[in-house]
Amino acid sequence: MIPRHPPDRAAASAYGGSVRTPPGRTAVVVDAALAAVFALVCLLYALIGGWADVVVVLAFAAALAVRRVSPGWSLVIAWGAAVTQMLLLRDVQPADLAVFGVLYATSAYGTRTVKWCGLGSAGVGAVVATVYLALVKPAFDAATIPGDSEMGRLLWTGILFAASLTALVLAWTVGLLVRTVRQSREQQRRAELDRREREHAEYRYVVEQERNRIARDMHDVVAHSLAVVIAQADGARFAAASRPEQASAALGTIAGVARSALGDVRLLLAELRHREGGAPQPAVDDLDALIAQVRDAGLDVRFVERGERTPLGAGHQIAVYRIVQEGLTNALRHGDAAQPVELQLDWTDGGLDIRLENAMRADAAAHPAAEAVAFRHGIPGMRERAQLAGGTFDAQAGDDGRFRVHATIPAKAAA
Repeated sequence: MIPRHPPDRAAASAYGGSVRTPPGRTAVVVDAALAAVFALVCLLYALIGGWADVVVVLAFAAALAVRRVSPGWSLVIAWGAAVTQMLLLRDVQPADLAVFGVLYATSAYGTRTVKWCGLGSAGVGAVVATVYLALVKPAFDAATIPGDSEMGRLLWTGILFAASLTALVLAWTVGLLVRTVRQSREQQRRAELDRREREHAEYRYVVEQERNRIARDMHDVVAHSLAVVIAQADGARFAAASRPEQASAALGTIAGVARSALGDVRLLLAELRHREGGAPQPAVDDLDALIAQVRDAGLDVRFVERGERTPLGAGHQIAVYRIVQEGLTNALRHGDAAQPVELQLDWTDGGLDIRLENAMRADAAAHPAAEAVAFRHGIPGMRERAQLAGGTFDAQAGDDGRFRVHATIPAKAAA
């Protein structure tokens, strides 16, 4: 998983742009085992020279053992072993191969400072080895270097220096290449993790938006239908004794609204079960049936539509329908049903302007804060629908005891 806190930038710069990851237990055990095998092989040769050679071999083995745990100390130990070997005036031994492993480790696992110290050690080591093998050792051992003339000896010294420098720098360069490949893979891994995290965040956002949309649809369907059912049920109860025919009509309206609501709820539940719902969505043309249904519930809706209808996309038409539906539902549930509700739709080239106004009940006008609790789902839902369609929304209770809803839905060509 992606770390919660980013790595320290100072530490990252010290390690050449990436934080150095400590080696695992397996790597440490493998290095120790390889160093032990290296020491056993080299001791077969070192025992001939004496205890001093054994100490040098053990020092080189120790440098290999800690080359990944602490490349800096590995370089220091290797230098100490090499200097001790030269002070003992020893020839080149198999244990000297450890130097290549140490230089490799400085560039592959070391910090920025250790890495460049390793490169410097390769150059200095080539010079020291050449001077030791071409000048110092022959002088103390009375040995001669290849070459019959001064020019031949000079040429041999140059070849010795070039070979030493090439071998040492090559070991350091290989470590640097391994480090570069490892960092590239780490960057790709982190980029992949970042991409997956972004996709997961986008998925969570889409799921949350879909849940909010379904919640708005569920509220609009259930709240509107229940408001009509309650209004019709109250009317049927009062008319049952004196006007049975009106009570029968009200019960028929209740049954029709309930069936319609049940069908809408089933469609919404189907959308929850499937990724894409094929349910038909309400459109602007369905407003007439909606207004007629509210009128049957006893609400006097005075509907005025001006201008020529502008083509709207499916999402914009749903927003228009749901805003009008919720506004009429609020007027039916919380307004004064004895007074008319003014609904006005003004079509322009830029879109649709929706205005809905109704009188509030006396108790609602006297206690607007308490009545606002009833709007905690409907008003935010209408505002979200208008904003998602790119429009605006405003709803407020005036001092004159009337509640006004104003929404604008921009024009968008139908798909």
